[in-house]
Amino acid sequence: MIETRTYDAKDLKEERVKKDIRSTLLTGRLVVFPTETVYGIGAYALSSEGIANIYNVKGRPSDNPLIMHMKDAQAITPYVYIDQPYIKDLIDAFWPGPLTMVFRKKESVPTLITGGLSTVGVRIPSHPVAQDVLTIADVPICAPSANISGRPSATLFEHVMEDFNHRVDIIIDGGKSDVGLESTVLDVTGDVPVILRPGVITQAMLETIVPKVLRKDGVKANETPASPGMKYKHYAPRGELTIVEGDQSAVVRYINDKIKDHHDKHKKVGVITSDALIKQFNTTYVYNLGDASFDSSIASNLYIGLRMMDQFQVDYIYSVAFHGGSYQEAIMNRLYKAANHKIVKL
Repeated sequence: MIETRTYDAKDLKEERVKKDIRSTLLTGRLVVFPTETVYGIGAYALSSEGIANIYNVKGRPSDNPLIMHMKDAQAITPYVYIDQPYIKDLIDAFWPGPLTMVFRKKESVPTLITGGLSTVGVRIPSHPVAQDVLTIADVPICAPSANISGRPSATLFEHVMEDFNHRVDIIIDGGKSDVGLESTVLDVTGDVPVILRPGVITQAMLETIVPKVLRKDGVKANETPASPGMKYKHYAPRGELTIVEGDQSAVVRYINDKIKDHHDKHKKVGVITSDALIKQFNTTYVYNLGDASFDSSIASNLYIGLRMMDQFQVDYIYSVAFHGGSYQEAIMNRLYKAANHKIVKL
């Protein structure tokens, strides 16, 4: 069992803490730290031991690539090829921030982190603690979401402690993640960039910088994904999750009918919803993600709601759909993955 050390943002100013973080990473061990999207479980990107530890601790499939985090755009040149002229404009517009770009990798990037692909995803996080960690380490860090593979991502320190206390060396408390969803992933290896995973940097936002952006949805069963979140069931709570879409009154009626059916069989049922419907469901276990007209609030609270269902220990979960607003694609992408695409359309 590992004796996990915990720090918060102010501790990172102390030399002993800086030394501890850097030494931990450079010797192949793991540091969990906050980013603006979700918490990440970090290892030195050029350490085969550190990368293997990430896959082992998360239980992550080896063909699911990792994203490299750098402290600034200048730091990426030893690791990737800048093939397209539009890349600089994207960097200027969106870095640091919740955008990952997938480049052709140089030989310096180990294939262990790319699933054997010739490309690698790179991100410059904007969170001040993430920036402090990258500055302290002074090396690229791979940092997939700090959760057990397939489970809801961590957006609170308590989530990370639940999953990784006594399993990693250091956990840094940065409070609640602002964005709450993983970064947009954009393939920039071709003449036209391609969204591999939606996020809060939307297609419309990207197309203010480049004339055209394409999308790719999922991968084939025997295909190695170019980005995390494309191939496997992700973000899933333990209870069986179903998304219900349609007219609000029909959605409420359907979910309440299912609640009665499950209760008759002595099963616990949870509901994920918004302010407008919070009092309309006939179960104790309801989680309110907030005002549906503020999609940034829904995004920020989504994983908290999914994890709360685990705390409730419910057998079945029903979530209303969250359509409307610029973040709707990213929100629904995560919900669809969490439900393994189990959807009822009324």
